[in-house]
Amino acid sequence: MKENRLYFLDAVRAFAILMMLQGHFIDGLLHTSYKSSEYVAFTIWNGFRGNTAPLFFTITGLVILYLLKKAESKGNENLRIKKGFKRGASLLLIGYSLRIPIFSWLAGHIDSYFLVIDVLQIIGISVILLNGCYALLKNQTKLLALLLTGIGVLVFASEPVYRTLTLPQVPDILVNYITKENGSVFTLLPWFGFVAFGAVLGIIFQKFQYKSQFKTIAISSFIFGGLFLNSLSSEAFYLIYKVTHIELFYNVANYNYLFIRLGNVLLVFGVFYAIESYLKHPLILKLGNNTLSIYVVHFIILYGSYTGFGLYRYAHNSLEPWSAVLGALAFMSVVCLVVIYEDKIKAFLNINIRKAWSFIKLKSMHRPRLHRS
Repeated sequence: MKENRLYFLDAVRAFAILMMLQGHFIDGLLHTSYKSSEYVAFTIWNGFRGNTAPLFFTITGLVILYLLKKAESKGNENLRIKKGFKRGASLLLIGYSLRIPIFSWLAGHIDSYFLVIDVLQIIGISVILLNGCYALLKNQTKLLALLLTGIGVLVFASEPVYRTLTLPQVPDILVNYITKENGSVFTLLPWFGFVAFGAVLGIIFQKFQYKSQFKTIAISSFIFGGLFLNSLSSEAFYLIYKVTHIELFYNVANYNYLFIRLGNVLLVFGVFYAIESYLKHPLILKLGNNTLSIYVVHFIILYGSYTGFGLYRYAHNSLEPWSAVLGALAFMSVVCLVVIYEDKIKAFLNINIRKAWSFIKLKSMHRPRLHRS
């Protein structure tokens, strides 16, 4: 029986989540005086960090459609669709809950800032949208692939149109998914474009992964496609502009970060797929399969979700470079260890909480009662 697990994706997800951990730590705690293009190390770091979100969103689309098509081959795609909708809804709820200022609300200070959108809400909406697209076109795979490709290209190519979009008349709960005017970190546009392109890759992998020479062709396509998007896509859009005289293509060519980032994603996929046989370590698989838990734990420790006490509160923009680097390594280690040993930690806490509760009950039973005279 052929192995059908895409181990390189687990490795890419593990790599991306580690990049996110150190990225959020350094970005939040490094002193602002060092966040400048004058520092070569910061410029290089910032460039690499910019690929983390594109990796996550592209992998999201790839995994969703890969699993849907895999379930289809077994005849249980409807169950997978239902699971996908539930997964999307749960991500939305978790995303909102992480930003609820519990203590401020208890003190009576309630505002709408918790409605700003972060990565989990966009992934949640993307999961729902992809499952909806698949449910409508599950019997027309080619049309589904063309639709998703078209969505990806349209979202990326029209970025200059919605880059500075504001919708003051739209309620915050909706407008925050579309614009950043209220402080949203991520919006549906352009990030669903990466999800759509990833979904197309998921369809391709499920359909052709067992074909002869597929891996060689896929790696080559990732590398050459990535190099093209990274190095020549801007020139391609400028040529299109010269032919059509449509200003939109000129604007895309002059600020072409989306296709370039997609190129970087393909290059990472190519490298990791090429060395996949070396990436099957249980630790890598554990991290790659627990990215949500890692995200939640890092949010609690770094930003103080639920508790109000996080590293941001005490060390925001205050660390020297080496302190930030060492702190990031320690932070990554702690978060990963918490997730790796999550079951043991839960068991330990449950046992000790029960012991403490039993002790309190026992003490209350033996406490002498005062009798009124």
